[in-house]
Amino acid sequence: MNFKHLYYFWATAKAGGVMRAGEQLHTTPQTLSTQIKLLEERLGCALFRKKGRHLELTEEGRTALGYADQIFALSTELEAAIGRAGTAGAVLPFRVGIADQVPKAIAYRLIEPALRVPNTRLIGHEGKLQDLLGQLSVHRLDLVLADEPMGKSVSVKAYNHPLGTTAMSFFAAPALKRSLKGAFPKCLDGAPFLSQGSSSAMRQRLDLWLAEQGLHPRVVGEFDDAALMKAFGREGQGVFMSPTVLDDETCEQYGVKVLGRTEALVEEFYAISVERRITHPCVVAITEAARGRFLA
Repeated sequence: MNFKHLYYFWATAKAGGVMRAGEQLHTTPQTLSTQIKLLEERLGCALFRKKGRHLELTEEGRTALGYADQIFALSTELEAAIGRAGTAGAVLPFRVGIADQVPKAIAYRLIEPALRVPNTRLIGHEGKLQDLLGQLSVHRLDLVLADEPMGKSVSVKAYNHPLGTTAMSFFAAPALKRSLKGAFPKCLDGAPFLSQGSSSAMRQRLDLWLAEQGLHPRVVGEFDDAALMKAFGREGQGVFMSPTVLDDETCEQYGVKVLGRTEALVEEFYAISVERRITHPCVVAITEAARGRFLA
């Protein structure tokens, strides 16, 4: 594809017509029309249709415009990151995808070292891990934070960089804690329980651990969002689990008490990037800080 043709199409769509786009680009409407026609021939479809004296985008044109927006936004970031890297005060974009199973407080602790890199502008996205890996594969993201490594079955050329692990703690609202019978972990048997969603890597480990302990809590809710799960736990709806490294913060924020802890359940965190040898300064800052003192 000739990206000059794409640029002329993009400018025309943004300007609302070839006359105004020609004025902005200091070229003739005839030149623009010819370039756009070549792009349409390359794509095999019409991108504009006439509506009275004006042009409007076809369905294919709207799709093409969406991609063009992303392409030229990336070109601006490329210029900022590389073309003007030596310019004082140049902004360094850092685009991070955060898997929705990663607790927000831990995501902050992991990402915070990158904010110390001069002139960094953080662009954060949250979503399903598979969706984020797709964006990583086409370089729309510099890094993905996840609570599990990228599997071998995923058709994305990327690399897992372990950041560290944490044991897990169990929490309950004060009134619920008083009502439970026995010491931890026996007190979980028959207790109302709030669990991570079935797609969570930790949920599979939890189910196995409960079976090994012979425990059968009464699952009253399953949540993909950890913050929502903790909000229900704060109201006494059930016992919930959270990383031990966040014990003090969890107790203070949600007014709950620790029932017990276990190192048999371990949550892992990974940085996933398209680089085997990390070069992006923000990714370097994150991985080096995690290796030095994980989540301290």
